[in-house]
Amino acid sequence: MTGRQQAAAAAFLSVLAVLPAVADDFQLSVLALIFLFAYVGIAWNLMMGFAGQLSLGHALYFGIGAYTVAVLAGKYGITPWLGMPAAFALAAAAAALVGTLGFRFAVRGVYFALLTIAFSEFTRIAFEHWDFVGKTGGFFLRALGPDNRPLVSLRGGATFFYYALLVTMVLGWALSAALVSSRLGYYWRAVREDEDAARAIGVPAFRMKVAAAALSGGLTGIGGAWFGLLGGSLFPETVLGMRMSIDVIIAPIVGGLGSLYGPILGAFIVIPLNEFAKELAQHFNVNGLNFLIYGALLCAIVLFAPHGLWPPLARLLRLETRR
Repeated sequence: MTGRQQAAAAAFLSVLAVLPAVADDFQLSVLALIFLFAYVGIAWNLMMGFAGQLSLGHALYFGIGAYTVAVLAGKYGITPWLGMPAAFALAAAAAALVGTLGFRFAVRGVYFALLTIAFSEFTRIAFEHWDFVGKTGGFFLRALGPDNRPLVSLRGGATFFYYALLVTMVLGWALSAALVSSRLGYYWRAVREDEDAARAIGVPAFRMKVAAAALSGGLTGIGGAWFGLLGGSLFPETVLGMRMSIDVIIAPIVGGLGSLYGPILGAFIVIPLNEFAKELAQHFNVNGLNFLIYGALLCAIVLFAPHGLWPPLARLLRLETRR
């Protein structure tokens, strides 16, 4: 990070740290949602933005993480502190399996994306018919009692989730920055730019792609776990459906693929925009108006900033130089 970037990041985090003192619960809930989707955007960006492997089925890993923590806590009384590592491990294993099957048979590009969608949809259908997780009726966590301790149960009010997800986002960003600047990150970018050339100079492309898939899937699983704890209820269509896969990828695309700050910027635009569109649709009582407004504004962003909003913004603020 440059000196300007460090100063800007410190100022940004300082503002976020004191914001709960002046914000109400609704605003904190929206901000917590922003942090959550910024985090899962960072996770997806590792696989697509840096390793160049298009996944349109990340809801699979999101849902696995959500159900893992919820089932362990709700059925067996296992603390989410232990459920989180389990969610990471299971989601990473699922991502490695999908990646291995695809990459072993040289499935690339849009065909690999279709493979990820297929696995996600198969899992959604299976969960909709699985009694153990409540089928389409949903799986519900126990209501919080007056003796609830948020740092133990990892469940609480708006302020708790605000800080918990802020820390999660910052840690996810720090891990992403460390990975990108490591040898692994250079290998990923070599595979992204030209996989055949990367193989020719000795890059173990297969292992690098599987590693990217596993890390991205595992981190996304933790995001799903937080989503389940935040909402208290899980439905297969919500956490494993195609809509969730789209929600995961929109923020990094809008913010800028292959950049460390793009997913965060994108989430700060996409989530408030979605909430505004919902409020507008309810005000005018027009069903579907929110999707129309949301889609039109996103199309405008993609049209006028095809590489995302972060690169031009960074140049405007002199946080990065044109490459």
